[in-house]
Amino acid sequence: MIDQPRQSQRYQPKVSSDEPALLKDILNLVREFPRYGYRLICGKLRQLGWTINPKRVYRIWKKEGLKVPIKKQKKRRMGDSTNASHRQRAEHPNHVWSWDFIFDRTASGKALKWLNIVDEFTRENLCLEVGYGFTSEDVIDQLAHISKERSLPKFIRSDNGPEFIAEKLKNWLANLDVGTLYVAPGSPWENAFAESFNSRFRDEFLALEVFDNLQAAKILTGQWRKNYNEARPHSSLGYVPPSEFARQCSVSVAGAPSTEHCRNNTTNFNQPVLS
Repeated sequence: MIDQPRQSQRYQPKVSSDEPALLKDILNLVREFPRYGYRLICGKLRQLGWTINPKRVYRIWKKEGLKVPIKKQKKRRMGDSTNASHRQRAEHPNHVWSWDFIFDRTASGKALKWLNIVDEFTRENLCLEVGYGFTSEDVIDQLAHISKERSLPKFIRSDNGPEFIAEKLKNWLANLDVGTLYVAPGSPWENAFAESFNSRFRDEFLALEVFDNLQAAKILTGQWRKNYNEARPHSSLGYVPPSEFARQCSVSVAGAPSTEHCRNNTTNFNQPVLS
C-alpha cells in the first residue's frame, strides 16, 4: 500500500440517493424557465422544498451541459410584396432608385462591402462605393453626395437591411420627401434591379479581380463603374449604355427621343405604376 504512487489513486464520489429526483426537478424547471441560470433554478428548488447549496446545482448543471440560451435580437420586418419592382415600377428617370450591398474580400481575406445605387428607369449606377463597412450615416453621406449633381428620387427600393431601415435614415429621407419601398423579407427577387446589377458586377468584375487592399478596390471599382455607365451596352435599353439612354430621355426637342419613347424601350411589366 505504501509503495503505490498517489497519481494512481482516484477519489470516487458518492452519489446521493436523492440525485435522480433532484436532476428530474432541475430539468423540469429548465424547461419551464429557459432564461433562468443555475442560481435562479436553485432558488426555485428551495421553493419546492429542497435544502440545497448552489454549488451542488452548479455541479449538476455543468455535468448535464445546461446553459442559458443566447438571447437573440428581434428583427424588424418592414417590407411587403406590394413594393416589388414588378408591381411598383419606375416611370421616368429619378422616379425610383434601388440600392443594395454586395460583398467580397481582399487578397489577405479582409471583408469588403460595396454599396450600389441604381436608377431603375435609366439603369445608371449612381453610386458604387466600397469600404470595410457601412452605417446608416455613411449611406446618408452617399445620398447627399449624389444630390449635389442630380435631384433625389421620389422613391427608393431596398431590402430590410439594418442600414436601410435605421430610423435616422428613414427620418432623413422623409424630411426630403423621399418614399421608401421595402420589399418582402427573404425575397431578393423583388428588388430585381439591384440584384441584376449585383449579378453583373460580380460576374464581370469581382470574379475577375484580386484586391490587394481597400485603395486598390476603390480605384478598380471606379474604372469599372465608368465603363458600365458610359460604354457597356445594356440589353434592356436597346444595347446603348445607361448614360446615353439617360441623355436621350432628358432631350425633349423635336426629332429627339422623348421620355415616352424611353419608356417604351424599357422592360414593361404591365403592372400598376407609382403615383
